[in-house]
Amino acid sequence: MIFFQIIIGGITRLTGSGLSITEWDVIMGSFPPIQENDWLVLFDKYKQFPQYKIMNTEMNLSGFKTIFWWEYIHRLWARLFALVFIIPFIYFIYKKWLNNKLIVHLSLLFILGGAQGLIGWIMVKSGLKDNPWVNPLNLSFHLMMALFVYAYLLQIVSSYRRIKLSSPGVQFIPQLNLLIGLLTLQIFYGALMAGHKAALFYPTWPTIGSEWIPSAMNTYTPAWLNLFENKALIHFIHRGLAYILVIAFIAFWFHYRNLIISELRNWLQAVPILVLVQVLLGIITVISSLGHIPALWGVLHQATAILLLTVMLYLRFSTAKKA
Repeated sequence: MIFFQIIIGGITRLTGSGLSITEWDVIMGSFPPIQENDWLVLFDKYKQFPQYKIMNTEMNLSGFKTIFWWEYIHRLWARLFALVFIIPFIYFIYKKWLNNKLIVHLSLLFILGGAQGLIGWIMVKSGLKDNPWVNPLNLSFHLMMALFVYAYLLQIVSSYRRIKLSSPGVQFIPQLNLLIGLLTLQIFYGALMAGHKAALFYPTWPTIGSEWIPSAMNTYTPAWLNLFENKALIHFIHRGLAYILVIAFIAFWFHYRNLIISELRNWLQAVPILVLVQVLLGIITVISSLGHIPALWGVLHQATAILLLTVMLYLRFSTAKKA
């Protein structure tokens, strides 16, 4: 569910749908508009905010319905998390199937999920003030929090099925930690790319515009702001990290492909495939971003990144020492 929520969130962002629902009503917001008058009321509310006034003044009710449904599905899917979690959780506690340690872990997981929903609303509110879009840094933080919850859940699952390495001499956890860290940073900059719609400004490859190293990478003051706001620098970092990751991941696979047990080896074989597919999808997304970012390619690019992260986290958690 978390994986698909991340994908739905990517579609919501790339279709510009995230600001179509201007209120956070946990109960009544779970029910979509049915009658035409209900749609008109929601559309009128949307018209009061910057996205409509600045970017979508020519939008009709039909266009509004399109962006509304993506945001609605994103929010409804988030609310379903609570039901899917809390009902079996209470039942398992009642049946005494959970030990105290697992109850603590799952309770923390539920709290993190609730916090993620709050962060999502804070992100939406950032686009209901002066600018007709959500703050890209808030968007990136929203995605990073989702990945943290995803990784934490995967760690809980993996803790019940530890796998021993085939040879005591094979120790690749430090390498895994480094690769996971670099991949997480890359996904963070992917979120900044999406948040700034940076692909629209440099829809070229292998150069960034007409340059290999953009001359406009240091135009913001203070200088650190360029890391989060400068589209040229964001492009440069995101692409540079991609090249580094291709080399690092393929080298990791090549070195350990015959040194670990068969179950982990099957997972390891997916690494070079996912890395190369991910890079290809990134290139296609960038060069296809002429006037608009193609949602299909962008979402496939994001989904492959999450799959690659899943493989790496599985390898990391499955070989960790049991606490």
